Parts: sequence; C-alpha cells; structure tokens
Amino acid sequence: MAEYDTIRTVGVSGARAAQIDEGLRAHMNKVYGTMSVGMLITALAAWAFAGLSVTSDPSQAAAQLGPDMYLTSLGHAIFVSPLKWIIMFAPLAFVFGLSAMINRMSAATAQLVFYAFAAVMGLSLSSIFLVYTTTSIAQVFLITAIAFAGLSLYGYTTKKDLSGWGTFLMMGLIGLIVASVVNIFLASSAMTFAISVIGVLIFAGLTAYDTQKIKNTYIQMAMHGDQEWLGKAAIMGALSLYLDFINMFLMLLQLFGNRE
Repeated sequence: MAEYDTIRTVGVSGARAAQIDEGLRAHMNKVYGTMSVGMLITALAAWAFAGLSVTSDPSQAAAQLGPDMYLTSLGHAIFVSPLKWIIMFAPLAFVFGLSAMINRMSAATAQLVFYAFAAVMGLSLSSIFLVYTTTSIAQVFLITAIAFAGLSLYGYTTKKDLSGWGTFLMMGLIGLIVASVVNIFLASSAMTFAISVIGVLIFAGLTAYDTQKIKNTYIQMAMHGDQEWLGKAAIMGALSLYLDFINMFLMLLQLFGNRE
C-alpha cells in the first residue's frame, strides 16, 4: 500500500520531495509491518490461552463449559474468576499508558511495549475461540483483512481531506462505548446488532482517517529529520491501525460469526 506516489509538499524542491516520498514509503512499511507483527502475536496468544483453558478430561476440570467440555484452572481464572476484569481492562491500561509515556520512551522500548500490549490483547480475546467456531473466526478475519486493506489504501491514496471526519468519528466512538456499557446490563440482542453495524461503519471510517493522518503527520514532520520521533510515530500509527482492525474484526464477528 505504501508503494503509491504521495502528494507533494508545497514549496519543496523536486529532489527533497522525492526524498520525503521515499522516507514516507519506508515509514508506512514500518507502520504496517509493526502492526502485522502485533496481530500475529495477538492471534498466537489468543489461540494458545484458549487451548490451555479447555479440557475434555473431567479430572482436570475446574468448571463445566458444555457437554464433554470443561474449563481448566487457568480457564476458570481467565473467564470466571474476578481476574477476568483485570484481563478485560488491561489492554485499555496499556493503550493509555503507552500514549501518555511515549515521549519518555525510546522507539525500541515503545515497540516492546506495543508487542506486550498485543500479547495481553490476545489473552483478552482468547474467549472468542470458546464462543465461535474456528472456521467462522478465520472467515471473518479474512473479510476484515480485505476490508481493512481497501480502506487503508483509500486513506493513503485519496486527495480528499479526511480530517473533517475526525470529530464525527470520535463522537460516534464515544456513543458506541456508552451504548456497549449500557447493553452489558440490558443484554438486548437488537441493541447488540445495532452496535455491531454502527461499529463496523465507525471503524471503517477510522481506518481511512487514521491512515491519512499517519501519512500527513510524516510529511509535516519529515522536514525536521527527527528519526527518533519518527520511530515513535510509526509505533503509535501501528497502534491506531491495530485497534481499528481488531475492533472492526470483533464487530464483524458478532454479525457473521457462527457460535459453538
């Protein structure tokens, strides 16, 4: 996706513009590469913890999950005990912590924190393997990947300014979070469906918006040549797109996933 020509910076010579274009391609490749490694860590962690959480041997069971399916002690701790609330909110703490402390970290440290966050997110998402069939998870993941690629490509190549989308999308995201919290208590299937549909649209818009924002931020800051800052910017860009992908995947899984 980063192989397309970029917009030229006004007032920059041709040689300098070409240098910025080359740097931008490398920057975007680092963003997508870091995000992809994070996704792989998340997938492996979710699969591994799900596998360790379930057993068919009643003698090793801490709780029964279904016919011939039991939770191990680890599974009981992750999904049933009060520890589940810590696991649920730990990724959020990582996001806020990384955003708040990024300026005090080196780019290498920020990257390690991002990968640790991806592993914790995998632990948090491991329950999807207990709720949905593996086939439907794979199918929805593929659908999400195709949609994400198209939306990110649009955000990268479009000449349209998407900055105006930011306020609207953030308001929609806040409303989505509030509605999701309320629905924890209401447990309304109709509301769950509406949240999922609206969520897909919001995170689709955020994917294009965030991609263009990452691109424009690089173009604006490349003039200063601060490589350490650009390294941190690549990590934060990867985090933004990672969150867009994960949330769009979860919304689509609620819509199209086949339950066990």
